[in-house]
Amino acid sequence: MKKTIIIMITGLLLMAACHQSYEETKRQTRMSQKEVQRRDSAALKVAVMPTLDCLPLFVAEHYQLFDTLRGGVRLKPYMAQMDCDTALERGRVEGMVTDLVRAKRLEMRGMKLRYPTVTNAHWQLVVNRNARVRQLKQLDDKMVAMTRFSALDLLTDRVIDSVKLNRDRVYKVQINDLSVRLLMLQNNEMDALWLMEPQATAARMMKHGVVYDTRKEDLQLGVLVFNEKEMRHQERGKQLELFVQAYNQACDSINKYGVRYYRDLIVKCCKMNPNMLDSLPKDIKYVRARGPREQDIALVEQWLGIKKKEK
Repeated sequence: MKKTIIIMITGLLLMAACHQSYEETKRQTRMSQKEVQRRDSAALKVAVMPTLDCLPLFVAEHYQLFDTLRGGVRLKPYMAQMDCDTALERGRVEGMVTDLVRAKRLEMRGMKLRYPTVTNAHWQLVVNRNARVRQLKQLDDKMVAMTRFSALDLLTDRVIDSVKLNRDRVYKVQINDLSVRLLMLQNNEMDALWLMEPQATAARMMKHGVVYDTRKEDLQLGVLVFNEKEMRHQERGKQLELFVQAYNQACDSINKYGVRYYRDLIVKCCKMNPNMLDSLPKDIKYVRARGPREQDIALVEQWLGIKKKEK
């Protein structure tokens, strides 16, 4: 009987200890989650894509150039620009790398944006090697992968109009996810598609052709934007000032050493095959922070106005 009582007491003590341990673990987990949320809330969060127009941000983060910011910077990676838009609209991020068309359309929907800088974004119209397209006029009756109400949509219209094709005879196919777009090219499911670097290099290495390159035109459609409402807060405004300083330092570094100097970072952040890095263009340069040009804004606003009337 005495042994039984001792065993029962021991068991109760063990159960109590386990319960206390479990409750303590839960408490510590809750505290840890709250701390993570607090830090994330204080940080300046920026949506990025696995493309080289985001390289200054990748460099600044990797080399801790953002460490002077109170709260730091969190880069939030996405595979579709539409997802970046959604993240900004829903307050998951304060800023994003995008294009001027998408930014102006967000403003048309009621979100005021701040434009601290343009980016070096450029696009190439890649044609499937099996599509028998060697010139722009041969896009007649072909499918082009792009994203609606974006720089790609505007560029597709410019290309079609430049060779006087019927817009109804060039089929715009909305493929938002960058990896899906490239996969469709590999699987011969698309005649043509718009790509940025380094994905454009990957396509060229697979022997697909390029019939249009925006670098040959005087266009600056890439931008880095922030939610104006957030930036009006004193602390956020100070963060943005320091952010721009770090961004400029990263641009200077890339221009000094060249894009290929950051090969490991490109492989990691852009998911690029290391064997293709040596084929990246050598002349990629980055501009220090400066706002978009009036001529580019006018071009975008005119195009958006036409699209609004066409609805």
